[in-house]
Amino acid sequence: MARNLFYRAANIVQLSRFTLLVGSKSLCTQTPAEPLTVRQQNNGIRRITLNNPKKRNALSLSMLESLRGNILADIDSDDLRVIVISAKGPVFSSGHDLKELTSAQGRDYHFKVFQACSEVMTLIQDIPVPVIAMVNGVATAAGCQLVASCDIAVVTEKSTFATPGINVGLFCSTPAVAIGRAVPKKVAMEMLFTGSPISAQDALLHGLVSKVVPEERLEHETLAIARRVCQASRPVVALGKATFHRQMAQGRDAAYATASRVMVDNLALRDGQEGIRAFIEKRKPVWTNKAEKAHDE
Repeated sequence: MARNLFYRAANIVQLSRFTLLVGSKSLCTQTPAEPLTVRQQNNGIRRITLNNPKKRNALSLSMLESLRGNILADIDSDDLRVIVISAKGPVFSSGHDLKELTSAQGRDYHFKVFQACSEVMTLIQDIPVPVIAMVNGVATAAGCQLVASCDIAVVTEKSTFATPGINVGLFCSTPAVAIGRAVPKKVAMEMLFTGSPISAQDALLHGLVSKVVPEERLEHETLAIARRVCQASRPVVALGKATFHRQMAQGRDAAYATASRVMVDNLALRDGQEGIRAFIEKRKPVWTNKAEKAHDE
């Protein structure tokens, strides 16, 4: 909360600055800076847009903090059902801002950048609602990491994906965490060692993205998925998402044990029983969208 107040205060100060025109006695208001991310929400769908196309939507520390804030805002609200992350301009995200990674910034600042990035990527998988990447363009390095971290990724045919850090002497080790869990090992290693981009179709083939669509169909197809998510029970989706990520990190037997316990927990939810009754009675379920229990454990 304190951080949000700080940013609001900073924005107010920025909007109130004035600048003196050279060679003129008149004053004019300075054009306020565009927000790094833009958040809109309607009918359960929150849309977050990376909004710094002049810098190729680089994941600077400020951009990461803005993205994190927009993801976390009212995250437990029953009105929020799904998040869609997109970007303005031809580049979804070029990754970290290399100007922040020079020796002049120092080691402590570098740690801060990568810690913030890791927090955002894990946050996407830890929050209780699905996150969909809507990509129309280039996603490289940490930008590719962002796509890989999302639960679903819908992309256009012209989108490309790469981890080109090797070409500037900075191996994409943190992007490799998400990408290595999304694509086969040898595909990930080729991307990391060569820095060569892969096409949208290859990204689909290897499991980095969910669907490739024509550019003019991108928004329609993405929102269709988002609206379908909104039709399900929020606590059931939250339980399922958390369980999926947990069991994927476990061995087979432990994963089955985890999933079996959660299936029982799911049946104990009021919405779990409502869904079964609705199926038996051949009617549409009426969700409470609350984690209420139907019976004792």
